[in-house]
Amino acid sequence: MQTTQTIKNSLITSLLLLCCSANAVDLSQLSSKDANSGLKAALEQGANAAISKLGVTDGFLNNEKVKIPLPSILEKAKPILKLSGQGKHLDELVVAMNRAAETAVPMAKPLLLDAVKTMSVTDAKNILIGGETSVTDFFRQKTATTLTTKFTPTVKTVTDKVGLAGKYNAVMAKAQKMGAVPEKEATVESYVSGKAVDALYTLIAEEEKKIRQDPIGTGSKIIGKVFGLLK
Repeated sequence: MQTTQTIKNSLITSLLLLCCSANAVDLSQLSSKDANSGLKAALEQGANAAISKLGVTDGFLNNEKVKIPLPSILEKAKPILKLSGQGKHLDELVVAMNRAAETAVPMAKPLLLDAVKTMSVTDAKNILIGGETSVTDFFRQKTATTLTTKFTPTVKTVTDKVGLAGKYNAVMAKAQKMGAVPEKEATVESYVSGKAVDALYTLIAEEEKKIRQDPIGTGSKIIGKVFGLLK
């Protein structure tokens, strides 16, 4: 009797056969095991590459693409706050927010890898036919809420060291009761956690595009074999 995993692998290969434009002779050389392994390897490589770039000192702060700016309300008030002598504190908050994100991002690795392990046949189909960022879409669907929750305590520990963070949270607590502030900016830690998760998916998407454009260039034989058929 076939095991559940064997059946899943066979279905993944069948999906690959339907989705690829390569000829049948080439596709027949791809085993169920290879199809499954190739998809999982691509997921893991994209996740690991993104984390390695973000989860280091200056991974956020020196990358304008993902650098976390002040919450919109503080950004709008920035000229006035600078005139009142708060410029230094604003700069300290920006640094603290980005350092907090850099500290939190490595915590994503086990959750992302767990998501890879639970990839279903439906997930595989979506990855194969979903376009150039379907790997990223898979991770976002599986992990976004959990990652934001997981990041928040670590982010708070770092940002609470900056006095302006506490003042911001106190003011926003009152503003939120009146519906005057979006929930994602209700606290510094919720704002930073959300931005950190978005940045993670941004870099995973970049890595995914690289894999799809040049699967051989990834250095992984199994990624090159499977994703090479999708080109």
